[in-house]
Amino acid sequence: MQYALLIYEDEALYGPGKKGPAIQEIVSRHMAFNRELGTKRVGGSGLSATSSATTIRTKGGKQSVHDGPFAESKEQLGGFYLIEAKDLDEAISIAKRVPILHEGSIEVRPVLGPG
Repeated sequence: MQYALLIYEDEALYGPGKKGPAIQEIVSRHMAFNRELGTKRVGGSGLSATSSATTIRTKGGKQSVHDGPFAESKEQLGGFYLIEAKDLDEAISIAKRVPILHEGSIEVRPVLGPG
């Protein structure tokens, strides 16, 4: 079964001018994690900052387009892994190893298969 591991952190830690040793370390940790996952990694990527996001809201059957993320929060979706795991327990075990710079959360969500 496939699972999405959604990485939420404070994107201010990765903002413009944040190119120091801490950023280099987290990138190295993600590269090592990718190698460790091997064939369990189906896909994934980091995401651009929320300032580059566009949100389409539907309310009362009408759609509107907005710049920026859909909600204000302390943590933003910064990237994801798409993995293959035998069950939720294995997916959680893998998610616990996803590198985080300081503080953050990993949301584990099953991917819907073909209907």
